[in-house]
Amino acid sequence: MKKYKYPSVLSIAGFDGSGGAGLQADIKTISALGCYATTVLTALPVQNTQGVKNIFPIPVRVVAEQLETIMEDIVPDAIKIGMIHTPELVDVVVRALQVYKHVPVVFDPVMVSTSGHRLIEEETINVIIEKLFPMADIITPNMDEASILVNMRVETLKDMHLIGARIKELECKNILMKGGHQKTTIITSLLIDEKNNYYPFEFNKIDTNNTHGSGCTLSSAIATFLAQGKNMYEAVELGQQYVYNAIENGANTQTGKGNGPLNHFFNPQKLIKNEMV
Repeated sequence: MKKYKYPSVLSIAGFDGSGGAGLQADIKTISALGCYATTVLTALPVQNTQGVKNIFPIPVRVVAEQLETIMEDIVPDAIKIGMIHTPELVDVVVRALQVYKHVPVVFDPVMVSTSGHRLIEEETINVIIEKLFPMADIITPNMDEASILVNMRVETLKDMHLIGARIKELECKNILMKGGHQKTTIITSLLIDEKNNYYPFEFNKIDTNNTHGSGCTLSSAIATFLAQGKNMYEAVELGQQYVYNAIENGANTQTGKGNGPLNHFFNPQKLIKNEMV
């Protein structure tokens, strides 16, 4: 009798009780794209569509035990890392993943929420750059996060080229500079790959406030496509198209009183089953 395996994606991220970002967005994205989601909770933000009201930490030991327990049982085909907001958490995650260097890692450096709330401790940034950047196969900062990483404002596509090159020098293999905060009718994101090739991706700007969790969704979508065996360029291209469609299909819906979520299930895929060798 043949046996099958679901391609799995591990999300290491924070919580969002309003369902639009963090682990919840990751689970929805991974599931909607046909893969199996596992999770490790790193923090408990108290938030809704209007903003973050508080952040309660998860003990470092609890995060470590979650990682160990999941990884010893369900080794993922790709890993997405989101909110890790203390140096101790960075150390725990890096130590755990060093054993699984063959698994592609997508790191979304969650530093600022959609509502503008700062989510990361200042001293954590240097630890992330030193220890996590070299381990990640791709990082996906938005313009605000890129600004924090290099302490320079990123406001235009020209800025993205210049600052992207600087961030790339921080031992990043691939970097996707997200352009969603551009004040133009055409939004351009920029992929800089391992060979320092530049690939722009252009989309029409959608007139909606329903973009809560778009960064979480994009990074988990890229991880999901990598888990399906796509190469990095394909995963980035398909991930961005998925996010665009999810925003477009949820643009005219009101969920909450602030920045609403994406429509993750505009075209859900069946759970993929790969034959085990």
